[in-house]
This record gives sequence, structure tokens and C-alpha cells, in this order.
Amino acid sequence: MTSADQAMPGSGAPGTTGPPTGADAPAGGDRAVPAAAVPAERPAGGPAAAPGESPAGGPGRWLRGRVGSVEVLAAVLVLLVAFREPIATAISAPRLQTWTTVFVSVMVQAMPFLVFGVLLSAVIAVFVPRSFWARALPRHPALAVPVASAAGVVLPGCECGSVPIAGSLIRRGVTPAAALAFLLAAPAINPIVLTATAVAFPGNPEMVLGRGLASLVVAMIMGWLWLRLGRTDWIRLPHRPDLDGLGRGAAFWSAVRHDVVHAGGFLVLGAMAAASINVLVPERWLQTLADDPVLSVLALAVLAVLLSICSEADAFVAASLSQFSLTSRLVFLVVGPMVDLKLVSMQVGAFGRRFASRFAPATFVVAVLVAVGVGTVVF
Repeated sequence: MTSADQAMPGSGAPGTTGPPTGADAPAGGDRAVPAAAVPAERPAGGPAAAPGESPAGGPGRWLRGRVGSVEVLAAVLVLLVAFREPIATAISAPRLQTWTTVFVSVMVQAMPFLVFGVLLSAVIAVFVPRSFWARALPRHPALAVPVASAAGVVLPGCECGSVPIAGSLIRRGVTPAAALAFLLAAPAINPIVLTATAVAFPGNPEMVLGRGLASLVVAMIMGWLWLRLGRTDWIRLPHRPDLDGLGRGAAFWSAVRHDVVHAGGFLVLGAMAAASINVLVPERWLQTLADDPVLSVLALAVLAVLLSICSEADAFVAASLSQFSLTSRLVFLVVGPMVDLKLVSMQVGAFGRRFASRFAPATFVVAVLVAVGVGTVVF
């Protein structure tokens, strides 16, 4: 057994994931969640089909097992080639040309940061032992929260990778408050995201400072709130992470392929939505929202939740919303990596519905208030 598989000191017998005992046990409702107490997930479907029989679940299940993202992409490319002349004629319309220009510009600027971030995130997730994070944090939960928040600097990935890492931290005995602070801070204050923000806002370097500071403050506040109000029975962890049982090479490429397809897909949707807003929404509507300080903040906060853009790419979308104030766009950048539709759905899968239904709304309110406060001071 390698050192990466050892339990934390005070967490029971080696190789177990039970809660810390004695002086290491956190007080109140922030005790680490024992993996043994988490019900094992039953395999989907029924028993394997016998030779010569159709797979269980019929043709639908057979297709789901064999039609993946690569096959869907190939089908889309075939359709584009087959209908290239009608598509070219449609794109020649002025409004569609504008839409295409905005969409392509967002994608071209954002994709290198997305790919680079996914690669580095996969390296850290696969080759750095999970026990390292537990050993690096202070034993006192209140002190572990700011340290875990600052540790988000070393995770160059988006929120897609921070959710499973936070779950593995809790399984390894890290206090949930610290793991959740890391979950919120990592997608927003890591160097890839801050560099992308600087590139997207070349004339406003204070946006980088505002984003990093506001995101760090929100992560710490939510961690301390969990220490005060959180309950461990709200968290329901899956039995084991997706990459368990794979070799390092297979785990690395599995993580890269999943994150690129998953995060890249949401990036495409976000770029499409940003282009659609620029083309379809009348300029006077956006200007009306942008001119009202309260409405502009609320509009971009809600937009950040709905677009669900990866944190390595959201700065470019925010920069394209030039009608809005810098404070409103800072709210967009702080709220998005912490509360968006894909992140909430991932939290439901990783921690349970009871957790997500409480944690996500509270994070939204705190993120908006802190971002507005920081924006008022910085800009």
C-alpha cells in the first residue's frame, strides 16, 4: 500500500476512511464523513446478458453504451459537410455573421486556457497523493479553512475538477469546512484563471485583484459558515471516486478526455449564449439593465448561473458584455465558478441533494454581496 492510500493520523486503522478520533476529531457538526457510512451505489441495470441474448435494457441501453461524445461529434461533422451549401448561405446574413464572429472570438481566446488547465488539473488529480492535502492542513477546523482556500492557487483547473477533489478530501478525513472552502476557491484563484482574466481585461488589471480577493473571501466565509451551521448528515458521498482502480496513465487520459469534452461542451454553450445575447437582445434592453446599478448586478449574477461557463473561459465572455459596469462583471466572474447549473448538478451527484439545496443558495447570496463590496472598493 502506498502512502497515498494511507489514512490521516487519527483517522482509524491504515487504509480506512473513518472519522478522526480523540484530539483530531472536529467539534460540532463538521466531523469528517466516514466513507464506511456511505451506502455503496448499486450497479446500474440488471445482470449481464447471456451469450447470444440482447443486452439488458434493450436497444436503448445498447446504444447508450456505444454512442459517446466522439460518435456524436463525427455525426455533427458529417451533417455539416452534407449541408455545407445551405449553411454557408444562411451564415451570409449580416446578423449571423455577427453572431459567428462573437462566437468564434470567444472560443479562440478561451480554448487554450481550457485545455491547458484540464491537462494540469489531471496531472495533479492523478499523480499527487490525496493524503498530501490532509497532511498540509492545520488540524483545527477554523484554521484549516483559510489555508484550504489559499491552497486553491495550486489547482489549475475549473470547477469541474474541484468537486470530485473536494469529495476525496472529505473521504480522506479533511474537515468538510476546509474541503468546501477549497471547492469554492480553487476554480477562481488559480493562476490559469487569473491569467485568463488578465488577458481578457488588458486595460483593467484591477479586475484580476478584485476577482482573486472576492473569491478568496467568499470561500472563507462559506467555510466558516459551514463550521457554524453545517451538518454532516447533509453530505452523502459516493462510495468511491471515478478513477479508482485505473492505472496512472489510464486515469490521466480518462480525466483529460472527460474534462475536455464536458467543460468544452459547456464552453460552447456559453459562447453561443454570449453571441446570441449580443445579436438577439436589443441594445436598449441591455443598456436599460446596465444603467441600473442594482439590476445590472442581479442580471449578470443570474446570467452566470445560467450560462455555466468554465472558470478558465468566463472572463472572455464577461469582457464581451461591455455594456455593463466593471462591478457587475466582477459579480459575474465571482458567482459563476461557485454557483452555476452544472456545478450545482455536480454537487448533487457528489454530496447529495440536501447539501446542494442549502449550500448553493447561500453561496450565491454571499458571492453577490462580497463581489459588490470588493468592486466598490477596487474600481
